[in-house]
Amino acid sequence: MNVTRSDSPSGTSLARIVGSSMIGTTVEWYDFFLYGSAAALVFNTAFFPTEDKLIGTLLAFSSFAIGFVFRPLGGLVFGHFGDRLGRKKLLVLSLLLMGGATFAVGLLPTFGAIGVAAPILLTLLRVVQGFALGGEWGGAVLIVSEHTDSARRGFWASWPQAGVPTGNLLATAVLAVLSAVQSDEAFETWGWRIPFLLSGLLVLVGLWIRLSVSESPVFLEAADKAQRRSIPEQPPIVRVLREQWREVLIASGARFVENVCYYVITAFVLTYITEQLELSESIALNAVLVASVVHFVVIPIWGALSDRYGRRGIYLIGAVGTGFWIFAFFPLLGTGSFALIALGVTGGLILHAAMYGPQAAFMSELFGTRVRYSGASIGYQLASVIAGGLAPTVATGLLAAFDSWVPIAIYVALGAAVTSVAILFATETRGSSLHTESTPETEIAR
Repeated sequence: MNVTRSDSPSGTSLARIVGSSMIGTTVEWYDFFLYGSAAALVFNTAFFPTEDKLIGTLLAFSSFAIGFVFRPLGGLVFGHFGDRLGRKKLLVLSLLLMGGATFAVGLLPTFGAIGVAAPILLTLLRVVQGFALGGEWGGAVLIVSEHTDSARRGFWASWPQAGVPTGNLLATAVLAVLSAVQSDEAFETWGWRIPFLLSGLLVLVGLWIRLSVSESPVFLEAADKAQRRSIPEQPPIVRVLREQWREVLIASGARFVENVCYYVITAFVLTYITEQLELSESIALNAVLVASVVHFVVIPIWGALSDRYGRRGIYLIGAVGTGFWIFAFFPLLGTGSFALIALGVTGGLILHAAMYGPQAAFMSELFGTRVRYSGASIGYQLASVIAGGLAPTVATGLLAAFDSWVPIAIYVALGAAVTSVAILFATETRGSSLHTESTPETEIAR
């Protein structure tokens, strides 16, 4: 295998790589967030009907959390083969799995039609979503990070991250439009299926673009070196847990409050506004819609700032700021004013972006090339289980138990403390070369 090293691809080539990664990520997160929004608005009655609507919502959010449980498994499997076979192939597979599962949700009969089989099938499709998304993130950010130089890696690698609010924006926008033009009965009966079925079209577009990009030159270089060495390599998961377990823990800790606050602000907020405050769904959806636009804009700005001032400092601004802002967030929701509700959600997402913008470059720089997909994916997805996946469920449970937002705010603030400690234990990674291996033997060979 002959490899030509290229740290700085042409502008056209880099734009295509970034665009394909971001569009594919947008499609996958559209699918994932669509489920979360529907869990808050529809699934509690369509698939988990109970006399207590809040309990139905809790069950719906529990099925939402199941997807997060399988994200680490997806990270393990996709990380292993991504480190062995390349980033591109696994990105195509993750897109097909996610899109197929989401499309199938749109065709699924409800509890009223087939009984208990409905929530079981829904949960199984959520498992497929979680497994696919577990492999998506690592490949999407790595293929961009490994195509760029160290000087602007934070900026360029933040664009796949911007696919997250874009996907959420699309999912929320479609649901908001349908909720506005349909009666509540029509929306809850069949209208909610439309955005799930639209996923099929989005997947075709994302697949066409994703197939057009080239494989990471950093991966090709490392794979060529590994092929020329006579010593067999251990599986990437074994190597990363043996050699870089500290970095895996730092990556997971860094993710903690970023994940918790995001799902409290964008998913649980729909339940809190409609059930606790008894305001309309449109107010909640439109507030998240406005905030997602701002979120999209500020993610690459924070990524660029991390190129100038370092990953750790920018990340800490987001973590510490979130710990304080959450105590203003719920009082702003309680005013009932759309402008102040939108301010609360937007402020939270701006601080979230201070963590999410530098995150792709930061986690890419933590690991060596031949274990980077595995290490970044495992660290990222482990936190998803105990942080993001449980956040709406924990928040709903705290609300049901205490009938107050204060315990929820304390929960988020504690998460901010966990993330701050993890970042303080990390070394600054800005300016790191990605042309590195993780083992002493490899460094000697080089």
